[in-house]
Amino acid sequence: MDRSFIDAYENSGRHVAEAIKGLEPDDLMAFPVPGTWSIQQIVLHLADTEQVLADRMKRIIAEDNPTLLAFDETRWTKHLAYHDQSADEAAKMIELTRRQMARVLRSLPDKAFERTGNHSQAGPLRLQEIVEKSTKHLEHHLKFIVDKREKLGKILW
Repeated sequence: MDRSFIDAYENSGRHVAEAIKGLEPDDLMAFPVPGTWSIQQIVLHLADTEQVLADRMKRIIAEDNPTLLAFDETRWTKHLAYHDQSADEAAKMIELTRRQMARVLRSLPDKAFERTGNHSQAGPLRLQEIVEKSTKHLEHHLKFIVDKREKLGKILW
């Protein structure tokens, strides 16, 4: 089995910290694109989602056909005091969670990646599918951070 998806998952964990490097608190809280999330909100959303996805992976690994609950990202952003949290700490949590989970994933036999959980909205999801979606989700949101940095005149590269 090609396990490169585990490396992609783990390696992308450091991208959030890289994407917010050098930003001031005002930059993180700015809304350079009206009607969308701030960089701060994106980073905290990614950190919260990371914890949810790691929990789903753990449940699929350790339990038989567990229920995987959906969550409302808009409500979480609105009600979980994202503006009072640390984007730097959230970025570190993402990286550390992925590093730890990658160790677990590498220890598994190939057949474990076919194990499933039952998502409350999407139905059955395989472990490998969740790992791959985790990587894609983070990369998807990083594009928004880069775009917002550009609009703030804080281009990375």
